[in-house]
Amino acid sequence: MATPGSTAGPVRAAGRPQRLRLGDILVAQKVVSQEQLKLALDEQKRSGRRLGRVLVEMGFVAEEEIARALSRQLNLAFVDLKQHHFNPGVVLKLPEVAARRFRAVALEERGAKMLVGMADPTDLFAFDELTRILKKDVEPVVVTESEVTHALDRVYRRTEEISGLAKELQQDLGESPVDFGALDAALGAEDAPVVKLLQSLFQDATQVGASDIHIEPQEDRLRIRFRIDGHLQAQAETDLRVAGAVALRLKLMAGLDISEKRHPQDGRFNVLVRSHPVDVRISTMPTNYGESVVMRLLSRQSGLLGLESLGMPAPVMGRFREILHRVSGMVVVTGPTGSGKTTTLYAALNEVNTPALKVITVEDPIEYRMAGLNQVQVNDKIDLTFASVLRSALRQDPDVMLIGEMRDTETAQIGMRAAITGHMVLSTLHVLQAASAPVRLLDMGVPRYMVATSLQAVIAQRLVRLICKSCGADYSPTPQELRFIEAGWGGSGKGGYRKGKGCTHCNGSGYRGRSGVYEMLEMTPRLVEAAAKEDVGAFVRIAKEEMAGHTFVHHAAELAANGRTTLHEVMRISHSEE
Repeated sequence: MATPGSTAGPVRAAGRPQRLRLGDILVAQKVVSQEQLKLALDEQKRSGRRLGRVLVEMGFVAEEEIARALSRQLNLAFVDLKQHHFNPGVVLKLPEVAARRFRAVALEERGAKMLVGMADPTDLFAFDELTRILKKDVEPVVVTESEVTHALDRVYRRTEEISGLAKELQQDLGESPVDFGALDAALGAEDAPVVKLLQSLFQDATQVGASDIHIEPQEDRLRIRFRIDGHLQAQAETDLRVAGAVALRLKLMAGLDISEKRHPQDGRFNVLVRSHPVDVRISTMPTNYGESVVMRLLSRQSGLLGLESLGMPAPVMGRFREILHRVSGMVVVTGPTGSGKTTTLYAALNEVNTPALKVITVEDPIEYRMAGLNQVQVNDKIDLTFASVLRSALRQDPDVMLIGEMRDTETAQIGMRAAITGHMVLSTLHVLQAASAPVRLLDMGVPRYMVATSLQAVIAQRLVRLICKSCGADYSPTPQELRFIEAGWGGSGKGGYRKGKGCTHCNGSGYRGRSGVYEMLEMTPRLVEAAAKEDVGAFVRIAKEEMAGHTFVHHAAELAANGRTTLHEVMRISHSEE
């Protein structure tokens, strides 16, 4: 069977490779100059890093050029791991520790031989050790180091480990009912199976970029799922009897009441995953078969986005930025749950957060911690509500205020009044379209004059999945999609449409990463005049006329025509708009 990505001649017969000096190979093939090699060797001597890594970081050569030079010199095939479809049964024959140590991955079993991708096939010690571990003749091929690392993160998923640890915990619990007091004492030990299970869960979730972990008791099993790029993916299933121990440990970590199982509880805690702090928001809810637990993961490592990183169309971002720097007024961000509203608001705060301005946020919960802000956590149990905090916050002389969500009439009215009296106010509303936000505020009982005079702009947004760059391919729209293109935005169907085939980089989904799509309704004099009148229908009609051709569906369609997302994603958010 041909190896994907092979560009060199036929693979040499399996055997122990010869030891060669990388620098000499690259100079001989004119990949780098003698002067560049000398500079890199000096830097290598100073830093102790591998020569290949130094050459790449100094910008003298691309990593793939090094790999291809090695493949030519050694007469070995070069394999592009982005295009390789891994067989878990083959990959897992090489233990993860050895794979990471030798920067190698098992690719294909060929009778008495094993095809192995190696970042450095001239490493004789690694070759001998791989032969010993695999108990087969190793047939090396050349791969890039970064792709090996990425492939290992993808293929050595902890599904098996999680299932195994859950079974170990099940054996520890036995057939008798759980003694929570004894279990609580036992869980203090670092080698307790439940602790290992949770550690593996968090590591795997962060490794694949999951935003949420769902732990759900079913009738005959405990189901664990991850939400990746907005879509749930099954991770593991195990015996239902471990559910109580897992929920108990998580509640202890979050400081929740472990004796209370009849009512939902919310909390938060921090965990270190591979030395990086992750904020975890936890929600528990009683169900028929036990407590369902959902955890939202917020990595501090990823940092906060600037406005330029949101993906807003340039005209929208320009107007949004100009409005943010006004002295007063209100900006509302709308969209369903999980559409990225908080990310947009914090990017806006990042824009205005300067020593010259005082910024106060009132949130439930505080999702991101940002230096320079005065952030307040709402707590209804002690009557620290949005409305009560806002009244006090206005006496703190703020320039900019963020209201996490306008949930009731009192909060909305206080926010609007603040916007009228010289403060810039940012907030969110749960409506689907920008044109619906002013109407929603009126329905909440906010006086019409407040909406007309204080509301500056409404942004509505959705998140669309982006096509995986590793496996994206040209795509011809179906007849149904062509009809949608023509009816939806008058397109021709001749754009550069693409679709992901599915690879290890995207877990076979064809998508990797997400981007926001936006529409902005700016309160022009025409809209202000319409908002001041009783005719709601006329206001919505004028608002849609103002945004004609510039809705988030049009933005998504533009991304699809440029080959960044699929028509399926455009159709999905188009249906959500309705």
